[in-house]
Amino acid sequence: MKLSHNINAIQLIKALQQFGYEPTRQSGSHIRLTTKQNGQHHITIPNHNPLKVGTLNAILTDIANHLDVSKQLLIDRMF
Repeated sequence: MKLSHNINAIQLIKALQQFGYEPTRQSGSHIRLTTKQNGQHHITIPNHNPLKVGTLNAILTDIANHLDVSKQLLIDRMF
């Protein structure tokens, strides 16, 4: 699976809204998203353009584990 090098924080936040993630607060350049689907879960996204591939990979892995889906399925549904 290959992640895009051109995804920024705003694009990721919009893509995650389909999974119930909504911005709950911002502290400096970091935005915290929360969902109540499959139990409450928080994720923090740096407001960078573009996101580093390792950071994006870690965020998607955490979300896939919480939603109990494969990371590839998550990526396919988001992008």
